Amino acid sequence: MALFSKKKERPLASEDVKETAPADSGQDGKKTSDSSVCMNRLEAQFLMGYEGVVLKLYIENFKRMNDLFGHDRCEILLDEILTYLEQKSGCAVYRYVGVEFIVIMKNRTMGEASRLADQLIERFNESWTIGDLDCFCSVQIGLCSYPGYATNASDMMKCLDLAVNRAAELGSNQYIAYDMDLHKQFLRRQAIARYLGTALANNEVEVRYRPTYNTETGLFTRAEFYMRIFIQDLGMVGSVEFLPVAEDTGQIRQVEYYALDKAASMVADLLKAGKEFESIAIPISPALLMQGDFVQQVSQVIDKYKLPKGKLAIEVDEYMVGVDYANIAGRLQALSWLGVELILNNFGSGSSGLMKIFELPVDTLKFNRMFVWEIENTSKCEPVVEGLVRIALKMNKKLIAEGVETQKQKAFLERCGCVMQQGFYYAPTMPEKQLPSLIATSLESARGMVEQEKKALKR
Repeated sequence: MALFSKKKERPLASEDVKETAPADSGQDGKKTSDSSVCMNRLEAQFLMGYEGVVLKLYIENFKRMNDLFGHDRCEILLDEILTYLEQKSGCAVYRYVGVEFIVIMKNRTMGEASRLADQLIERFNESWTIGDLDCFCSVQIGLCSYPGYATNASDMMKCLDLAVNRAAELGSNQYIAYDMDLHKQFLRRQAIARYLGTALANNEVEVRYRPTYNTETGLFTRAEFYMRIFIQDLGMVGSVEFLPVAEDTGQIRQVEYYALDKAASMVADLLKAGKEFESIAIPISPALLMQGDFVQQVSQVIDKYKLPKGKLAIEVDEYMVGVDYANIAGRLQALSWLGVELILNNFGSGSSGLMKIFELPVDTLKFNRMFVWEIENTSKCEPVVEGLVRIALKMNKKLIAEGVETQKQKAFLERCGCVMQQGFYYAPTMPEKQLPSLIATSLESARGMVEQEKKALKR
C-alpha cells in the first residue's frame, strides 16, 4: 500500500526548503527527535517576527499498538509517519514527545493548514503497511496560527494541547483550529494556575462531600471528598476543572495532599463522634498515584490520625489500569496492605479488560455514570448493567452506582442488586460541617437538611 498521497501539492517555496535544512539533524545525519530543537526553532519564529501556522498531530492508543506489533515495528511506523509529514507539508517536522509530531508551517495560512489537516486525516483513515502488517492508527490534530494568540513557544504548545484535546472530544481522526473560544479557556486555565497555590494557603477552599446511600440498610453509609477552590475573578472552580491544571503546572501534590489530609481528618472526626459508616473516599489523580512517595504519604496520614483498616478509601479511574498496569497494580497492592479501601471508578467504561480489573486488589467498583443515565433513555442499556452487576457480585466486589437522579434508575439498580447509590436523587454534595449529621441517618431523617442544600445550590 502506498504511503504517500498522489494529489497535486502546493509547490515548495524557498523558505519551506530552508525549514528542513540539516541544522535539525544529528551528527550522524539522522533526523532528531529532541523536543528542545523543536522548541528552539519555534521560539525563533516569534523572535524573528515570522508568520505561519503550527500543526500538532497526536497518535491515539499507540501503547496498544506497541503491545500488538512490538517496539521495533512501531518505531518503523513512526519513522514512516515522520517522513510522510515532511513530504506532505514541505515543512520542518519534529517528533516532539513520544507519539506527538509538530509541523512548523512558516508563511502558510490557516486555510492551507486546514487543507493539510484534512489530507492527513484522510491518510490516517487508511492503514500503514509495515513489512507484512497493515497497521491502523487514529489521530487528533490541533492548529494554531502565529503571531496572535501565543507570544512564545511555551504558550504555543499550550494552545496546541487545548486544540488537540478539543479534537479528541469529537472522536478519532479530527482536527481543531485554535480560536477565540479556546483562547478564553486558555486564559481561564492561566488564572487558575496563578491562584491555585494562594487559594490553598489562604484557605479559600470549600470542602464538600458526595454522600452514598445504602438502599439495603436505608442509611447514608459513605461519602466521597469533593473540593471547590475560590479563584480571583473566576469565583468557585470545581475539581474537574482545576485538577488537570494542577497536574500540568506541578501543583498536584500541594492540592491533593491537602485533600487527603482533610478526608483523613473527617474519618477521625466521625469515629470520635461514634458514627457508624463504611468509609470516606478521596479520588486520586494518576499523576499523584504514580509518584514514588505516594504510598509513604498515605501511610503517614493514616498514622497521624490513627485510622483503622478500611475507613479511608482511595478512588482511582479505570483508564489508569490500561495505561501502566504493572506499576498501578503494585501501588494498589501496597495501599491495600496499609488497610486502605480501594475503589475503581468508571467500571464498565471499557478502558481495560475485566480480567485485569479482577486481578487487582480492588474492594469496590463504581459504575460509569453514563450507564445509569442511559437507563432513563433506552432499554438497550439494561442488560449491560445487569450483566456487570452480576459479574461484580460473583467476584465479591462491592458496587456503587453514581449519578442516580430518578426513581426509575433507583428501582432498576435495586432490582439488579446494586444497593449502594449516589446522586442528586438522594443528596447533592454536602458541606463539610453537615456530613457528621448526615452520615448514618435515613433519607427521611435527613430530608430537611438535604432539601435545604438542594435549594442553596440552585440559587
